[in-house]
Amino acid sequence: MAVKTNILAQFSLQALRANKLRSFLTMLGIIIGVSSVILMIAIGQGTQAQVMARVNSLGSNVVIVSPGAVGQFGRGSGGAAQTLTDADSQAIAQLPSVANVAPSVGKSAMVTQGSESWTTTVTGTSPAIQNISSLSLAEGRFFSDDDNTSANAVAVLGNTTYEDLYATGANPVGTKISVGGVPFTVIGLLKSSGASAGGQDQDDVIYVPLKTAQIRLVGSTYVSRIELQATKSDQVSTLVDEVTTLLHRRHNLANGATNDFTVTNLSQILSTTQSVSRMLTLFLAGVAGISLLVGGIGIMNIMLVAVTERTREIGIRMSLGATRGDVLSQFLMEALLLSLAGSFVGVALGTIGAVLFSTLAKMTAQVSLLSILASVAFAALTGIFFGYYPARRAAALNPAEALSYE
Repeated sequence: MAVKTNILAQFSLQALRANKLRSFLTMLGIIIGVSSVILMIAIGQGTQAQVMARVNSLGSNVVIVSPGAVGQFGRGSGGAAQTLTDADSQAIAQLPSVANVAPSVGKSAMVTQGSESWTTTVTGTSPAIQNISSLSLAEGRFFSDDDNTSANAVAVLGNTTYEDLYATGANPVGTKISVGGVPFTVIGLLKSSGASAGGQDQDDVIYVPLKTAQIRLVGSTYVSRIELQATKSDQVSTLVDEVTTLLHRRHNLANGATNDFTVTNLSQILSTTQSVSRMLTLFLAGVAGISLLVGGIGIMNIMLVAVTERTREIGIRMSLGATRGDVLSQFLMEALLLSLAGSFVGVALGTIGAVLFSTLAKMTAQVSLLSILASVAFAALTGIFFGYYPARRAAALNPAEALSYE
């Protein structure tokens, strides 16, 4: 059986080599299909991994309290509703399931340093934000509770803001900057955090003490959000219920009344993001897989042409003792070889494309072994499926009629 298979493979290779250009054009559909599947899955998985990393960096045990009810001002309204105060955050800090609390206010402001200027987001918050958002210092220190209590005009720069204000690359610690016309002393520089799950630059920011921001920058005692960190991941649901009950009571809301705040569990966001990312990857793979089917149709068309052109050859082989099964197997073998050769080239091109995409687009594209194996297997099945009809048609030829075919 092995000898017979080897002979069929040799005959098939000879037939394919006899028409190199046609064989290449036939493989082209498979090459494009496989490379597209590899690249699309790599981009989808890479994007999913990036999004998961960004969301996970916030911590699965993080809860965010925003002012305003959903549907009133909506999430992410930037504090359009003024219903949360620093006193609320201090009350929340007393809950047993809370590890860290960081109230904050935000404002876009023009920042100048010497002759350089840059418009960025200034966030007034508490020192606890360093633990909640996993902020790491490259230089200097983060502001302390004393800085916050005394409303000291000190600032910690994000990496993007630093690069735009300090073109020479000088150490910013100890230098003076102007934030919206208010002088601040830089006491720290953060390491890069990259983009957020929503694609925003997390390094384009300046952190200042909450009270300093409230008094000198925004002129308000309200906060635009309160970030909480539960002591344990399995206590997040409990924390959400405790915070909701506490704020409902503190804001003197009647039973059954709509809350004037929104409590968001990041674990739910993580689960939703994972689901959406998986659907996106499957969609991209499905779109790319269509080109594989087109490649299979191309194989069928070319094989049908080959059967017509080689009718006399088939008749000679059958007259010399080849069975219908031998003819069927040879044409199936040719279709399979075309598919496998095209898939191997497609895997190489798809992998190279993923590397180039990662380099040029500055995004991650992950090529997995599973996607390679699945693409090759699907390409082989496509070749066999679309090659079967031409092979069966060749095997069904009458030897006498085939010999007399002109």
